[in-house]
Amino acid sequence: MSSSRLSVSLSAGIAGIAAIFAGALIWLLLSDPVTVADAVETGEVAPLVAELANAIYQALLSLLDYL
Repeated sequence: MSSSRLSVSLSAGIAGIAAIFAGALIWLLLSDPVTVADAVETGEVAPLVAELANAIYQALLSLLDYL
C-alpha cells in the first residue's frame, strides 16, 4: 500500500472518530447540560468523560439492537 493511500485512510479514520465524539458531546450537551456546565465551571473533566463514554456506549448498544 502506498504511503499516500495509507495517509488518506488514516485521515479518514481519525475524522470519523472525531465526528463520533463531536456528535456524542453535542448530544450530551443537549441531554445532560448540568454535567457539562459543572465540568466547565470546575475544570474537572472526569465526569464529562464518563458521561461521554456512556453516551457512546448506549448509542452503540441501540445501533446493535436495531440491527
